[in-house]
Amino acid sequence: MMVNFSSILQEARRNRYAIGSFNVYNYETIRGVIEAAREMKVPTIVAFGENYLPNMEMEEVVALVGTMAKKADVPIVLHLDHCKSFQNIVRAIRAGFTSVMYDGSALPFEENMQKTAQIVAIAHAAGVSVEAELGALASGEFTNEEAAEEIYTDPRQAQKFVSATGIDALAVSIGTVHGMYKGTPKIDIGVLKNIASLVDIPLVLHGGSGTPEAIVRECIQNGIAKINVNTEISVHTIENVRKLLAEGKNYHLSQVSLREVGFIKEVVIKYATMFRST
Repeated sequence: MMVNFSSILQEARRNRYAIGSFNVYNYETIRGVIEAAREMKVPTIVAFGENYLPNMEMEEVVALVGTMAKKADVPIVLHLDHCKSFQNIVRAIRAGFTSVMYDGSALPFEENMQKTAQIVAIAHAAGVSVEAELGALASGEFTNEEAAEEIYTDPRQAQKFVSATGIDALAVSIGTVHGMYKGTPKIDIGVLKNIASLVDIPLVLHGGSGTPEAIVRECIQNGIAKINVNTEISVHTIENVRKLLAEGKNYHLSQVSLREVGFIKEVVIKYATMFRST
């Protein structure tokens, strides 16, 4: 069944576990994520970013997720991830997405706050939950050591932002990166604790791929209720497909597709288990 993430994330924060948000780009990734959720019997967020629109139309994603979610018998959220376009957010809401993320993190604080509040008003009128972001994560070409100090979320700004916008979840920047780490993660739990003491809504950790389990556990104990995983889904699946094809067997594309679903499930199950075992 498809739901928005407001209630399930609030419960996760209260009970100190996290919901996995797994990026999808095609049929195989959608099926892998939802089959893993079904097997584990855990609420799961299927995340589709606007940068993957060349792969699939929003309406196609809604149709596939909606069909598969009916068989899952657990809450499934269809989330528009990292969207900077007002037009695409409205399109996603109309298409049937149950939550959206407006990413105004690169904007000046006041402008980000104003535009986010406008989107919240539209989304909430349609029963859709909203995530926003303060601070900016480094991308995979940087290590945390190179960029961390300038990307952390300011706790006082977070408090003001949440109060002024009415968002349902806040993505915070505490030193994780988009992509895989090149160095030792420099994650500041102190910043997270300060934010959590001032903000009572669920907090979101982007850049879950490759983050050490001990740090993940500590983040969940201090307010993180949603964790995004993207890069490892791609890396793990591509590496294993490459090994499969190197065997020299004459695989049919349909067989490779099924194996891809299995590889995706391995990543989802790994992280979904980690997020609930703190």
